[in-house]
Amino acid sequence: MKNLIFILLVFVSTLAQAQNSELFEEANDAYANNDFETAINKYEKILENGETSVAVYYNLGNAHYKLNNVAPSIYYFEKALQLDPTDEDVQNNIEFARSMTIDDIPVNEETGLQKSINSFISTFSYNTWAYLAIALSIVFVVLFLLYYFGRTSLQKRIFFGVAIFVFLLGGISVFFAFQQQEIQFNNQFAIIFAEEAPIKNEPSQKGDATFSLHAGTKAKVLEDYQGWVKIELSNGTQGWIEDNYLRRL
Repeated sequence: MKNLIFILLVFVSTLAQAQNSELFEEANDAYANNDFETAINKYEKILENGETSVAVYYNLGNAHYKLNNVAPSIYYFEKALQLDPTDEDVQNNIEFARSMTIDDIPVNEETGLQKSINSFISTFSYNTWAYLAIALSIVFVVLFLLYYFGRTSLQKRIFFGVAIFVFLLGGISVFFAFQQQEIQFNNQFAIIFAEEAPIKNEPSQKGDATFSLHAGTKAKVLEDYQGWVKIELSNGTQGWIEDNYLRRL
């Protein structure tokens, strides 16, 4: 019975992958023919099927960009960068998309050692650091076996020294993986999807609107309260916005 269930799961998984692959090709063809609406529908269908990838998010961002849909374009480029922060194509295209936004908000740059550390950790995603740690663990085991079965004292010293070095690198990778996970957990962001959204000084319709934000602007999510979200902009400005005006990354 267990074997039958396993076979069925494998079959369903294979069928879903084949379907998503077909949808991806159809979406790419629609994009190539400038039928961006059809391409968007098919890419979104892939996401609905539970598959995520840099390519799908990237292509979705491009399709929305072609239609001048500022907020969705930036949103999907941001989703692609969450999976691979080093992708240069995504980095370049998101800058083009950001140039279409209305709000020009300066960035308060971090300074000091912590900025350098966070910048280095953010070079890779949580998964990449985790995979690197696993790879280094495998290399450590191989080196330890070579040390154990080494025939000469020189070989043993070399293999032991390299094994310890690799072990330390693996430990650092594990630490960076958890740090990156914590950074992502503590830094929840959202994209403004409303054409114009009033930002209030309190989570209430009675609150005063201190300023407005427009489609495509990125904000950090600080707090949720009864359908309202407290956000912080890149310049440190804070305020409350209705939850339905934004989409979380």
